[in-house]
Amino acid sequence: MTEGLALTVSDNLATITIDRPDRRNALDDESMQQLVALVNEADQDPSVAALIITGTGRAAFCAGRDLKERAEVDGRRVYQPSPMRGLHRNWLEAVWECRTPTICAINGAAVGGGFELALACDLRIAADHATFRMPESHRGLGANFGANILARTVPASVYYEWLYFGDTFTVVDAQRWGVVNRVVPADDLDATTRTWATELAQRAPLTLRRYKAVLTRGRELPLAAALRADYSPDPYESEDRVEGVAAYVEKRRPVWRGR
Repeated sequence: MTEGLALTVSDNLATITIDRPDRRNALDDESMQQLVALVNEADQDPSVAALIITGTGRAAFCAGRDLKERAEVDGRRVYQPSPMRGLHRNWLEAVWECRTPTICAINGAAVGGGFELALACDLRIAADHATFRMPESHRGLGANFGANILARTVPASVYYEWLYFGDTFTVVDAQRWGVVNRVVPADDLDATTRTWATELAQRAPLTLRRYKAVLTRGRELPLAAALRADYSPDPYESEDRVEGVAAYVEKRRPVWRGR
């Protein structure tokens, strides 16, 4: 537990909860770096099969960058590096590159960097009252991560509208364009997310990590190069592959060892 963020691990599942309700779960510089540390901690834990990221309450999943802190920093004329630069690792990049499968449980409004945080996860389950917005065109910011991910996720006419106008859109629109996988009643969000995460924990861990490497790196390569790229880990010669085939033949559940 750190101020404003909590990491819990139970039954092979890790959960990072943003707990800053007075700021609509917006993140300041310190909490962004805390998030990086917690993601790394979960990713390095061999007992963790899936990572859930969510927020407290129902008003907001995450309102993105804490603009009150940003205004204070601007008032002191303190240098702020551009995204992906500076001394610290970018918080969104840390989630995007996490080797462990990630599920975002969107419990309310996902705004700016909060929407980007959801996009950084592999899977997204949203409460039926959730809303989304990229308001950077109203704030003079750039949505560096979100613009790049959306350009690879939804049609051009959609991401131009979302980014240029910066208006709020509903969870119905988000699901229509494939931004969220499932929409559930708010009361069912936690249970549904844990069910998905529990099912992921039963899958071959090396295979899931292999998929993540292929899907994040391979899709930017020409097909011939992607098919021959050296992705890690390699499940083909693993003990888990032998176990998975044996379990199928013997009609039992496999016991994965991650090697």
